[in-house]
Amino acid sequence: MRSRTPIATTLALIAAIAAAPMAPALAQTPMRDAPSTFRPLALQLLPAVVSVQVSTSPAARNAQRPDAPDAPQAPPGSPFEEFFRDFLERNRPPGGPGAPGRPSPQQRRGTSLGSGFIIDAAEKLVVTNNHVVEGGTEINIVLNDNTTIPAEIVGTDPRTDIALLRLKTDRQLTAVEFGNSDEAQVGDWVLAIGNPFGLASSVSAGIVSARSRDIRQGLYDDFIQTDAAINRGNSGGPLFDLQGKVVGINTAIYSPSGGSIGIGFAIPSNLARGIVAQLKENGRVRRGWLGVNIQQVTDEIAESLGLRGGARGALVARAQDDGPAAQAGVRSGDVILRFNNQDVREMRNLPRIVAETRVGSSVPVTLWRDGKEETLNVTIAELPADQAEASARGAQSQPSGQVVELTGLGMRVGAITPELRERFSLRAEQRGVVVVEVTPGGAASERDLRAGDVIVEVQQERVNTPQEVQSRIENLRRQNRSSALLLIEGQQGQRFVPLRIREEGNQRRN
Repeated sequence: MRSRTPIATTLALIAAIAAAPMAPALAQTPMRDAPSTFRPLALQLLPAVVSVQVSTSPAARNAQRPDAPDAPQAPPGSPFEEFFRDFLERNRPPGGPGAPGRPSPQQRRGTSLGSGFIIDAAEKLVVTNNHVVEGGTEINIVLNDNTTIPAEIVGTDPRTDIALLRLKTDRQLTAVEFGNSDEAQVGDWVLAIGNPFGLASSVSAGIVSARSRDIRQGLYDDFIQTDAAINRGNSGGPLFDLQGKVVGINTAIYSPSGGSIGIGFAIPSNLARGIVAQLKENGRVRRGWLGVNIQQVTDEIAESLGLRGGARGALVARAQDDGPAAQAGVRSGDVILRFNNQDVREMRNLPRIVAETRVGSSVPVTLWRDGKEETLNVTIAELPADQAEASARGAQSQPSGQVVELTGLGMRVGAITPELRERFSLRAEQRGVVVVEVTPGGAASERDLRAGDVIVEVQQERVNTPQEVQSRIENLRRQNRSSALLLIEGQQGQRFVPLRIREEGNQRRN
């Protein structure tokens, strides 16, 4: 039988490919037409966007930047900083600082600039950032037509960096409305209008780059990230969608130089709306308070607790004494899965959800406890101004002073004796088992356990002696568990630590 020629082979291969079932193609999503111009929208919105001029006392100005030039100010480190400094020196009138009739720099009041927007034309209300007006002795609002109007502070909320001002005027104003920030998705067009570097009524366009950004500014971080050009002076200005609704308040930028590099952050309107409403009504914000210390649920912690569905929720490290959670029966080791019928996808979602809950309301809280879900009703209290935690109360244990080495865990533990209490500066009421020594490279060291840490619980059960810790660990090993969940109390407070108790594949790491 003659072998196939190369041409025949190629034709056969083509035929086979043609006969094979085609892989499904990626779904094509039709794109909405990009606007050819933002001019109509900008003209509509500009009258509602304002510049915020804040005068500060000489002491406040000198404390913030004692070497600041009179005007203008360029971003530190920018090429223009030296240019403006030289320009001011060359053009300073005769008789410099300290000359008769000329005030010294320490006597001049400073002026900071920011942005804002009119949210209520009837009530003459303007929204801006708290950090724009903080420490101000006089506030003036400059409208789009360059009219300057004095303003007063209605209320501020430093936790979310929002301030509400009232204009002292009888003239007719143009206002904008809050939109639904949840509808602003990654890739959607947005428009930023503000006062960057004192350049009033500047308009820039971009897209929503990301959602739910945590930039470590506070407990309630949930920022919209955008690449619309936002610079110093844009703070407090609005971020609009294409319907002309405010979906964010421009608040922060990420910039090594002080100028825009395409990473800006805005407070979502759905968070700001409730804050502004409370400031308008009460001049301050009342937040819900649950009274728990929480931490992230990792895959290892989820496995240790038998939590189905993987790592999710917020792990309660401690229910504060006399707090709403403790009074309702929430306890250390519970995982909060749902709060007030809202899923808690990860730890940082919970503080924001609780804060937005009406004070005094009773809400359902779904927990993961003892291998199953359980629901409790918690009456929400108001977040106290001072959240200092009360010391854990309980009878002081007086167990044996024996020190025990926990095999395979790389640490030695002992009972809390007067000697160890003094050595590690433990509280008089401290209960549990103290870590006496940690072996470098061991399982305990990998989890950053240190001498002086106290083991309060093992697998959510209290321990008072080294023998109890050892016994619980051995029981878990007999159950073929790969890790044990320890509640540790150290200098930074309580935290749960999933500790590896057996080597994978029975091979010890070097």
